Amino acid sequence: MDILALDLGTSSVRGLVLDADAVPRPGALARRKVHLVTGDDGSGVLDGPRYLACLAECLDELAAGGRLRDVELVAISAQWHSVLPLGADGAPLGPVLTWMDTRPEAPAGGAGPVDPDAFHHRTGAWWHRCYWTVRLPWLRERCGSPIARFSGLVEYALGELLDEAPMSVSMASGTGLLDLRRLEWDAEACDLAGVRPEDLPALAPQRWRGRLRTEHAQRWPQLADARWAAPVGDGAASNVGSGCVDTSRAAVTVGTSAAVRLLEAVPAGTELPPLPEQLWRYRVDHEHVVTGAAYSSGGNLFAWAARELRLPQGAELEAALDRAGANLTLLANPRLGGDRPPGVTPAGAGELRGLSFGTTAVDIVAVLMTELCRLVAADLALLEDGVGNPTEVVLGGGAMAASAWWRGAFADALAPRTVRYQSNPEIGATGAALVALDRIAQAAHVGGIGGRTSGMRRTP
Repeated sequence: MDILALDLGTSSVRGLVLDADAVPRPGALARRKVHLVTGDDGSGVLDGPRYLACLAECLDELAAGGRLRDVELVAISAQWHSVLPLGADGAPLGPVLTWMDTRPEAPAGGAGPVDPDAFHHRTGAWWHRCYWTVRLPWLRERCGSPIARFSGLVEYALGELLDEAPMSVSMASGTGLLDLRRLEWDAEACDLAGVRPEDLPALAPQRWRGRLRTEHAQRWPQLADARWAAPVGDGAASNVGSGCVDTSRAAVTVGTSAAVRLLEAVPAGTELPPLPEQLWRYRVDHEHVVTGAAYSSGGNLFAWAARELRLPQGAELEAALDRAGANLTLLANPRLGGDRPPGVTPAGAGELRGLSFGTTAVDIVAVLMTELCRLVAADLALLEDGVGNPTEVVLGGGAMAASAWWRGAFADALAPRTVRYQSNPEIGATGAALVALDRIAQAAHVGGIGGRTSGMRRTP
C-alpha cells in the first residue's frame, strides 16, 4: 500500500507519495506555489478556487507520472484557522481569510465570554480575531451577498472533491468553536459567532473515511478506491512528523510561520489538563491534544529580508550570519505580521532600534531571527511549567532546513535543553499519514532526527 499525503499550506500545496511506513517515495512529489495576498491593512487572503486548482494540478502531475497507482489511503495536513463564506450553490462569496489576516474585530459593544478562563479551558481558544467567534460576524457584516454557510479552506476543497466532507475534530478545534472534551460545538462560542451548531459543518466520527466523487474518480482513476482520512491541523501533523508525541519532547517548527508545541494523550470525554492562560490548545484527533504558542513571523520573515534587504545566498549568507552573530547590538521586534492569539498587536508591529551607519542587512536579519528564537524559548518555559518537566526539543520545517545558522541560534536560545533537528522536509505530510494510520505513539521513533544541534556561542 502507498499513501498519498497532501500538505495544504499557506505558501504552497504539496502532494507526495509515501510507502506503507510513511516514508516518502523518491521523486514522488508535486508542488504548486500559491499566492497569499497581504496588505498594509493586515489582510492575508487566498483565492479558494485557484487554491483548489493548484491541488488538482498536483494530483494530475502525480497521476501522469504513474505515482498514484498503488495509493490506498489519502492523508491531509491543512492550515488551521482559515475561513471563507459560501453561497447557497457552494461557491465562495469572497476570498479565504488565513491565519495571517489581522483585520477582523469583535462587534462594537460585544461582551465576550461570560467566564473567559472557563471558555479558554473548554475551547483552547480565546474570543480573538483569529477564531470564528470573531471572524464570522466580521465577514457577515462585509459580505455583499447572503451567506449560506461558512467553511474552512480544506473543507471547501474536499467538498468539491469527495462524496462528503465533514470537518475533522482537529480542524474544528482550530475554529475556536469546539468543546475539546465533549467534541461538540460549544454553545457559548456559537452564540459569540452568531451561528447555531446545526449551521456548522458536521463533525467527522473517529476513523472516518471518504471517497472521491464519480467525476473526479474518472479524472484520477488510480484514486477511485482510495480512502481519504480526516484532515489534521498542520501544527499537530508537524509534531507527529517531528517525532514529538509526548511531553518529553517539544516541537519547534518554522515554516511560513513558527510555533512551539507539546502533544499528549487526552482521549475524548476525559478531563482536560490545566491550560496556561497564554497558550492555546487544539485537537490532533479523538485521542490526543496539542498545546502551544504560534508566531506570525517565521520563514516569511527570512523571505522578506532576503527579498527587501538583498541578502547574499547560500553558504555566503551563512558565513555572514556567523560573523554578525558575534556582536549583536541591535534591538528588534520580529512581529512584522502582528500577533497570533492571544496577542492583539496588529500587523506592522515590527521594530528595529540601534541602527548605525555600520549596520548591515545581515545584522538586521540576524537580530530579527534571534529575537524570534527568544520568543519561542519564553513560551516553551510555560509549556514545561504546565507538564512539570523539562523537554528535549526537535527543530523542523522548511526554514530550519534552509539555515544551519538559525538552528544554532535556536540551540543558544533554548539552552541548556537538548536540541535536535528533524531533517525530513515534509514533516506535516508525514505526520498526517502517521495519524491516519493510527501510529502516533510509534512516531516517537520516526526517522530523520539527528544528533544534538550545536549553538553558535554568540554574545547578544
